[in-house]
Amino acid sequence: MSKNEIVFGLIGCGRIAERHIEAINQTNKANIAAVCDSDKIRVKEKAELASAASYTDYHQMLKEHPEIDIIILLTPSGMHYEQAKDIMQNHHKHILLEKPMVMTMQQGQALNSIAHQSHCQIFPVYQHRFNQAVQRVKKAIANNDELGAVRVGTVRVRWCRPQRYYDQSPWRGTWAMDGGALTNQGIHYIDLLRYLCGDVKRVHAKLSTLGADIEVEDTGVAILEFNSGALGVLEIMTSARPDDFEASISCVCEKGLAVISGSATNELKTFSPDSSQEKECSELFQTPYGNGHNVIIQGIVNCLLDNSQPAIEFNDGLESIQLLHALYLSDEINGWVDVQGAISQRLGQPNKTDTNVELI
Repeated sequence: MSKNEIVFGLIGCGRIAERHIEAINQTNKANIAAVCDSDKIRVKEKAELASAASYTDYHQMLKEHPEIDIIILLTPSGMHYEQAKDIMQNHHKHILLEKPMVMTMQQGQALNSIAHQSHCQIFPVYQHRFNQAVQRVKKAIANNDELGAVRVGTVRVRWCRPQRYYDQSPWRGTWAMDGGALTNQGIHYIDLLRYLCGDVKRVHAKLSTLGADIEVEDTGVAILEFNSGALGVLEIMTSARPDDFEASISCVCEKGLAVISGSATNELKTFSPDSSQEKECSELFQTPYGNGHNVIIQGIVNCLLDNSQPAIEFNDGLESIQLLHALYLSDEINGWVDVQGAISQRLGQPNKTDTNVELI
């Protein structure tokens, strides 16, 4: 008998869980059956919001809710691989992975293989791709009558994450579970640079830890060379003080300039081919997460019910992790690195200290 809706389960009830629950509730033919978190208070709150059952053990959740089709993993990034592997191999459920999908390329490649063997699909989350401003610039770059080919792409993320932010959870600021400013906060903007400007051929990066006592970097700059021959500049930090100042991406193209900024790349600040588009393609978001999760959830529903293409393919999302590793490896060897095949010696490696993260 064919299905007429897709049933979601959710593991990890941090801040982003509310946005996923909201997106599911706003999507036709989508339903959420249960949520899980080791924190009893937090899971109860999200269960009430979702009108769903609550669990502190996801194995029990999946045993009692066989109707679940797909699990949303919102746990710390370093837990994604083991949990996704277990859920696909032993429970045969599809997976939606929040950013960053995995900590290493080996993990991503292994999950892709397991997905094929288990007849499951894995869906990444890069929701800012679907902002109106981003989509408008994407179209203008593809349309030679507007912006045309990119010559220089630039990302600037100047944010503040003080020591107390990292002290809130033992997994934050660690190589195994979290990564630094590029991995946690910057991955969306690294992905957008790829999405708008094209794949990157090689990078030269310098990373530092300047504003907090953590294992990983809180400041990074890089020069990029795209496959097209265009150049790029990357500046991502959480060491700005005392506040968040800027998060932007700009594309200087053969026929004009586009600049996107705002709390969630939601404002088209400059669009030189037609300035009227700046207001028309800017949005107001209730949260920094934006509205793109709705597009991703709807894409999953359509894919699983109708066998259509998802909003973002797994291998496309994994390419942003590949670029991330090249940036780290460049800093490690203090030189230029080809993106393809790059593997950081630090990102995803065991911590210097025990993080004491409960695996639910």
